[in-house]
Amino acid sequence: MSAGIIVLIVFLCLVVIAVTLLFVFVPMKSWWIALTSGAHISMAKLANLKMRKTPVQEIVAVYSMAKKANINISINDLETHYLAGGNIRRIVEALITSKSAKYNLSLELLKAIDLSGRNVVEVVKSLITPKIVETDWVSAIARDGIELNVKASITLKTNIQKILGGAGEDTIIARVSECVVSCVGSSERSARIMEKPEIISEFIMKKRIDVESAFEVISVDIIEINIGNNIGAKLIKDEADKKRIMAQAHAEERRAMAFALEQEMKAKTQEMKSVVLAAEAEIPKAIAQAIKDGKFNIMDYYKLQNIQADTAMRKTIAGETDDNEPKDE
Repeated sequence: MSAGIIVLIVFLCLVVIAVTLLFVFVPMKSWWIALTSGAHISMAKLANLKMRKTPVQEIVAVYSMAKKANINISINDLETHYLAGGNIRRIVEALITSKSAKYNLSLELLKAIDLSGRNVVEVVKSLITPKIVETDWVSAIARDGIELNVKASITLKTNIQKILGGAGEDTIIARVSECVVSCVGSSERSARIMEKPEIISEFIMKKRIDVESAFEVISVDIIEINIGNNIGAKLIKDEADKKRIMAQAHAEERRAMAFALEQEMKAKTQEMKSVVLAAEAEIPKAIAQAIKDGKFNIMDYYKLQNIQADTAMRKTIAGETDDNEPKDE
């Protein structure tokens, strides 16, 4: 075998080895996609990405999308944001959206917003087009005791300067609900709120509820008001029922005391009657003893009997009982 053939074989072997190593370490498919998309990435860079076990295809796809939109962003920016736990696709979409709306937002700000847990694309969209949120039904009671159920619509525009660390939508909704309760509660008549719902809106806007929040409140509109219960009348009725029950209790207590006193007097009457009967039982004994002692003769006894009979007849004619009470006719 000649020396030239040996050299050729060695050369071909080296070429095969080089191509094999190239396909092993370099994601050629991703390199070709980037090349044909106008977002050239060196093979060395792709090999480094693959060795660091980053998603090469995703990074290449996002990088190609940014380049087509003339967004100045590097592979290193995408890789570091991905490794930090961010969403690189949202970052590029937010940059494209802000550029289309002629908002000059920095890449670092958008990265920080994305890493804070917010949807950076939605944040940029709400910066361009205000978003509308609604409160739940808010129950409030006017001074005349009428309950009003109010629902409000809030138009919000993102405050990009306070997006980090600023209060969110839930805080804005809570502040609006608090203002609704305060406004309705300070109103003398619920009918006035029903006639002019804008009173609530004006009251809320004066309170500057968007202070230290991630949004600017453009407007607050009352979309619906329903009349609830008449709390004042209910409280008056409850108070009257309470007084009625207390009066009934006092009356029952007095009736029970009167009944007890009546029973006590009846018991005393019976006791006195027993004393009288006991005393009357001693009279015959006393008369007998008087006759025996000669202090009372038989004629005196008959006179006493006549007097008692005459007295009994008079009581009968007068319609009296032995208890000196008139008989029922």
